[in-house]
Amino acid sequence: MDLQRFNSLLLESTGVGLAIADTDSRRLITRNRRFEQWFPDVGQDDITLEDLLPQMDAGKLQKQLERQRSYTLDVETRIGRRTISLLVRIEIGVSQAGAVLIIECQNVTKLKELEYMIESYSNMVERQNRDLKREKDRVEKLLLNIMPKTVYDEWKDLGVNTPQRFTECSILMLDFVDFTEMSIAADPPALIAELNDIFTAFDRIVERFGGERLKTIGDAYLAVCGIPEAMHEHAENIANIALRILRYLTRRNQTHPTQWRGRIGIHSGPVIGSIVGVQKYVYDIFGPGVNLAARLEALSAPMEITLCSDMHRLLRSEYSFTDRGEMEIKGFGTKRIYRLDDGPAA
Repeated sequence: MDLQRFNSLLLESTGVGLAIADTDSRRLITRNRRFEQWFPDVGQDDITLEDLLPQMDAGKLQKQLERQRSYTLDVETRIGRRTISLLVRIEIGVSQAGAVLIIECQNVTKLKELEYMIESYSNMVERQNRDLKREKDRVEKLLLNIMPKTVYDEWKDLGVNTPQRFTECSILMLDFVDFTEMSIAADPPALIAELNDIFTAFDRIVERFGGERLKTIGDAYLAVCGIPEAMHEHAENIANIALRILRYLTRRNQTHPTQWRGRIGIHSGPVIGSIVGVQKYVYDIFGPGVNLAARLEALSAPMEITLCSDMHRLLRSEYSFTDRGEMEIKGFGTKRIYRLDDGPAA
């Protein structure tokens, strides 16, 4: 930049602060009024760029000037109670007396404020997105605890769930003997904590055999195989789950003072599965298969698994049973029932 251009800027630029300094001593030679407003100390005798701009890197400035390039830096200055952000550019200029340093200052306070606002807004949006994702993951995890994933995916994508009939599935119904008396006589919080631990172990067993835990009601536990995905070995898998659950309870009772004795009923038969509720959602199954599993559970002795002849025909080649004879079952008439004793996966 030559001196003529500088003089033009000096006269015409009311919003730009301009000054000239000696290249060797870096003392200011002249400046315009705007420059003086932004740097009140500029009126001191023999003031240098280093005095005026203490944040300036003198070594980097010299390197840039030797390469015939400008050197820029951000500076903050105070005018009264206001803080002003300035973009300072220093470069070599030519005058009649030789080379000089030209210092050009632009007020970028509004730009800095805008950048800060944009950054703050961006951080706020990012934080809200993280919170939203965390909440979405929490809700999804909660919903996956009360319905199978395929049902949840359909409900999430379409907003509705179509009731389905499942003809090939098996149901397990379990509850604990004397749980009501246990919960009243013992320490309720500790007892519920134990129940949660037990149901968590049950969940792992059910998942291992490809089943779904549908719900718990108090001390009752309902699990299925063959819902919502078809499963050829649904009867074998529900039998294996039942045997594993009793084995787990037997081992646990050997080392814990509180004895948990479960009764289990299992049955294979058609059911209807669907989401129920408008404001409070739950996935449930309905049909005679569920009712019969509940009736068989009630007929079980503590730590026994009871089933009827319909399911016995599906399992008799691989499992061992005890025939308990014919019994009248409410709503289903007379049926021959069996106790499941052992199997290949137990």
